[in-house]
Amino acid sequence: MLARLPWPLPALLAWGSAWALFWGLNGLGLSAWLALAVASSCGVAFSVLARTWWRRAIIGLGFPLSLALSGAASLHAWAWLLPLALLLLIYPLNAWRDAPLFPTPANALRDLAAQAPLPAGALLLDAGCGLGDGLKALRQAYPAARFHGLEWSWPLRGLSALRCPWARIRQGDMWRADWSPYALVYLFQRPESMARAVEKARAQLQPGAWLVSLEFEAPSLQPQATLSCADGRPVWLYRAPFQAREA
Repeated sequence: MLARLPWPLPALLAWGSAWALFWGLNGLGLSAWLALAVASSCGVAFSVLARTWWRRAIIGLGFPLSLALSGAASLHAWAWLLPLALLLLIYPLNAWRDAPLFPTPANALRDLAAQAPLPAGALLLDAGCGLGDGLKALRQAYPAARFHGLEWSWPLRGLSALRCPWARIRQGDMWRADWSPYALVYLFQRPESMARAVEKARAQLQPGAWLVSLEFEAPSLQPQATLSCADGRPVWLYRAPFQAREA
């Protein structure tokens, strides 16, 4: 997988693919600006697999910048805004504060139901669902549940909806959404955002509801249980009303 390759190989592969696509489209007689748009979209699509914001920017903007410096195409000035617009469409500015696109590994939550049993028809939320990998993992654990996903990026929301037609996936801010209807909220965030998630879960999750976090714990809370993924990463389970971790 591209994300597992040592840096800077993912960037080089993304740029090479974008250049090949650009010259191929030019060879078919397409206009330079349309070839730029399609090739830049290729680079931005590759960027979703990067784990840090600066690598996403390098991958997404590398091709158009190299094209501009090479002088290989003569384009109107406005055309060079297109790659930046594509990158901002995938990664809106306020979403860069939260986790990058971390796909939930397959089978990561398969043992979740044994530790956090839920009745049939329970409502589950993947907060920040990305491309839908977390929703797929939740469905494997709870096949009889109902699934909601929240994703700030419109393109990622659309792709997630295509991959998970059985879930209701909305574009929106996970921090402004109401978590109170859900029996379980699943997160794959980053350490810096876990304190905010705990504050929201304490305020909104009903007694008996679960907060589940892949890899990153909530240091202030006592976990109800901890599972282990096949790759060794922990899955932290917290149940409302939450207990403070003992000093």
